[in-house]
Amino acid sequence: MPKISVIMPTYNVEKYLASALESVINQTFGDIEIICINDGSTDNSLHILEDYAAKDKRIKIINKENSGYGASMNIALKQAKGEYISIVETDDFIEFNMLERLYEIALKYDLDIARCQYFQFNSANNTNAIADNAWVPKNEIINPLEKQIVFYQAPAIWCNLIKKNLVVDNDIRFLETPGASYQDTSFAFKLYACSKRFMMIPDALLHYRIDNANSSVNSKNKIFCVNTEYSEIKKFSKKNKIYNKVRKLIPKIKYGCYKWNYERLNKRFQLAFLLRWSLENIIDFVQGNIDKKLFTSNEYFKIIIITFFPFIYLLRSRR
Repeated sequence: MPKISVIMPTYNVEKYLASALESVINQTFGDIEIICINDGSTDNSLHILEDYAAKDKRIKIINKENSGYGASMNIALKQAKGEYISIVETDDFIEFNMLERLYEIALKYDLDIARCQYFQFNSANNTNAIADNAWVPKNEIINPLEKQIVFYQAPAIWCNLIKKNLVVDNDIRFLETPGASYQDTSFAFKLYACSKRFMMIPDALLHYRIDNANSSVNSKNKIFCVNTEYSEIKKFSKKNKIYNKVRKLIPKIKYGCYKWNYERLNKRFQLAFLLRWSLENIIDFVQGNIDKKLFTSNEYFKIIIITFFPFIYLLRSRR
């Protein structure tokens, strides 16, 4: 039984795949299995995986018809045998000591989740800047439900080393919506909500590629995917009887996610999304879930405009 199962979801990433694989197979921590799940790639990705698997017995390939990121990840999670799980996106690459460093910390402090920081890497202009997570305490054991600032960071599930029992015992799964549709949003929330022992270290050990034109974050036509994710977050919270603890947290973190989604959408889709956002906010206001103290004055002003005057927000945002 390997100590760590590294899951590498793969779909049409022939340009970056070798770099990702090299960063994993050359880890200073060798007691790993590498589960590469090919989601019906139409490029050369499967052949690259097969070439690497022929040279490294730790690599296991799951080849399947295209069914989307969430479905692929759920299959891989079921097959993972490791004590801990690491997710490495195949257009990113990791530092050679990432797994050793996180495993060392996870074991030392009996963590459910050990997390590192990450670089935002752009090969077009060769920039490699550390993503800002200054508000999350470092080298401190945290229960996220008690210290909810942990939820404020981007999902970035590929920065986490996750105890497999956390996933299994709490039946944590990805939504199986079509494509790569931000399913890490609800998955990350579920992980933090169920975790009792979380720690972030200050080391940046992963390079998150921001210049991949095929990345889901660059898709302009997935209008309501984030709404689906937040609907799942609310459903999960109620099912697990933690909703009262997070009912004010959810609108807070939703604001940043929805604002990002609104700004990336094609202009012809923005009004439809705003109207959906407005309706969700009205429900939250009626239920007393929007707490003014959790927002800056500017954020709260925008929430009021989005909720009650969405057409005005639309016009103001296009100036």
